[in-house]
Amino acid sequence: MKILFLTTILLSQGRNGSEVGTQCFIDGLKECGHQVSVLGYLRKGDYLEKTDPSVFVVSERYVETKLSKTSALFWMFLSFLSGLPYSSVKYYSKEYVGMVKELLAKDNYDLIIIDHPQLCWLEHLVQEKDKLVTISHNLEHKLYLETAEKARNFISKFIYSREAHLIKIQENKLATTVKQVWTVTENDAKYFSNLEGGAKAIAFTQPPASEKLLDKPLNKEFDIGLLGSWTWRANEEALQWFLEKIHPLLPPNLSIHIAGKGADWLNGKYSNICYRGVVPDAQEFMAQAKVVAIPTLSGGGIQIKTLDAIASGSLIVATPVAIRGISQPPSTITVADNPEKFAQYLISAVTLSSTLHNFDDAKDWYRARRDKFFNDIDDAIQDMSTALRKPKIISSPLKQPLLRP
Repeated sequence: MKILFLTTILLSQGRNGSEVGTQCFIDGLKECGHQVSVLGYLRKGDYLEKTDPSVFVVSERYVETKLSKTSALFWMFLSFLSGLPYSSVKYYSKEYVGMVKELLAKDNYDLIIIDHPQLCWLEHLVQEKDKLVTISHNLEHKLYLETAEKARNFISKFIYSREAHLIKIQENKLATTVKQVWTVTENDAKYFSNLEGGAKAIAFTQPPASEKLLDKPLNKEFDIGLLGSWTWRANEEALQWFLEKIHPLLPPNLSIHIAGKGADWLNGKYSNICYRGVVPDAQEFMAQAKVVAIPTLSGGGIQIKTLDAIASGSLIVATPVAIRGISQPPSTITVADNPEKFAQYLISAVTLSSTLHNFDDAKDWYRARRDKFFNDIDDAIQDMSTALRKPKIISSPLKQPLLRP
């Protein structure tokens, strides 16, 4: 099949979990033999790690509110003016609409995938709705509702509640317009399946993002590792919880390395914490840790960093939220539901050492999950292909059924 994949942010040097999760689907489609053209924005100042003629860049732009400066005020104004969610408006542009029209006029795509409900405004550009699929990496409206509940002032509570209401409208609109909704958890698929007039919802067993596994276990370079995009609210919340509630319970001689963008403020603040910034290889970083800590407190969908941590072969201590959507985690994961247990398990894991058995288990787990993901994609595309080949029945003015090829 020839597929047009419409996304928000392209995978680039400054990657985060959202883009990595999207790339998993793009790579999976290609692995199944499909021709995929990808369209999206590039983060301001980032660059694509490799050139690909099938990847089209709309433009460069800031998307994080903290970095967008005056654009954030404009997006908020436009959101209230248009009635669209703030998180949707910041991706809207005439350039994006123009490029979609140009690509649709130039090629006859068999399938068009709208990645994220924030791009719901692209749906009307596709005349043949039977060719539409949307990917929901999590239930966005629930995330905004959680944030609204935690808001400390009336204005923030109002803004996030409004965002939850508007993004839910877009999620539901897409789910009742497209032919298939792809999710990464059974819980999300159940939500869309229960919508009146909803499309077929399919839960995929999303694999780790790493293109290939390490050939052998790496030497342990530090005791505890944390990885994340710390500009994202849920990750920032998790990091603060770790530093305030767990770090004081740990022996001061343990070495803690934190990687990912957006936590520059950590530099020099703690004697035993080394902030690494963006690392070139996330799996290698986690494989060098005696234990990986994943202190997630909120969020939806599946955490890519949890999948990558499992694939690294290192021991892991995680909160229950951090392993959401992973029904069969390997024995390398220990789950802690409070700071005291979390600290205790980290200390215990540091005294142990990851074995070759752990590493082999991680490889087997990765391969099984990856193969199932490819099979899931193949089944979904086959189902779409079968539906597209079926003749469509339309009604004439005389109410006589006619066949349309």
